[in-house]
Amino acid sequence: MKVVILAGGFGTRLSEYTKVIPKPMVEIGGKPILWHIMSHYAKYGYKDFVVALGYKAEVIKNYFLQYYTLNNDFTINLGNNQLSYINEHPTDWKVTLVDTGINSLTGGRILRLKDIIGNEDFMCTYGDAVSNVNIARLVDAYHKAGKLAMVTAVHPTARFGELQIDEAGCVRSFKEKPQVNQGWINGGFFVLSPKVFDYIEGDQTTFEREPLERLAAEGELVSYRHEGFWQCMDTVRDRDLLNKMWDEGNAPWTL
Repeated sequence: MKVVILAGGFGTRLSEYTKVIPKPMVEIGGKPILWHIMSHYAKYGYKDFVVALGYKAEVIKNYFLQYYTLNNDFTINLGNNQLSYINEHPTDWKVTLVDTGINSLTGGRILRLKDIIGNEDFMCTYGDAVSNVNIARLVDAYHKAGKLAMVTAVHPTARFGELQIDEAGCVRSFKEKPQVNQGWINGGFFVLSPKVFDYIEGDQTTFEREPLERLAAEGELVSYRHEGFWQCMDTVRDRDLLNKMWDEGNAPWTL
């Protein structure tokens, strides 16, 4: 089953970084968040990726073009420009990079991948959120549901720190940006039938609007409720939080 990653948006709320690089290339612990997302899927055996590019597509293409050289030791003969690798640590991923248009919306990006996906179920997620969702259980739940689409439902993260205050007014606990236990939001990590392509009109279709709304109305969209960790990277504050978790050895998406 292929894994589609939507990595073409402008990332305007993270403009401090995205003026230079696309949002999925913003780093956590020295690696792009895109790499972290792919690593999570790979742990469950899903290593065939299709990355939908748009804004600054060349940055992501160059990253993967240089990936093997930058992640392995080598000897180079400057006379003939021949490389011979030593101490190799190959990554057994297949990565297809597709420019899906600078102004395409999420549905349009997915539709442009129709011929690459073919007539097979596929997974799809956003290139700006990490989670410890169990991919094996997600796929199993999708097959058992027998519907055209499954979305991972997650609890939203609070914008501000949560205080627990006792009767004397003393703060007994403080949690920075905790996950809210009430309510559910779209956390990405979709599993989709190829029939969903029929629900997308064109480049200017937002997948989260007409296609998902219609699938829901027809009873073809089900949820996989994930109670664990999920965090998107929308702002510099989010980026700093994820890096802090990584630096402290408390990065749930890697466990």
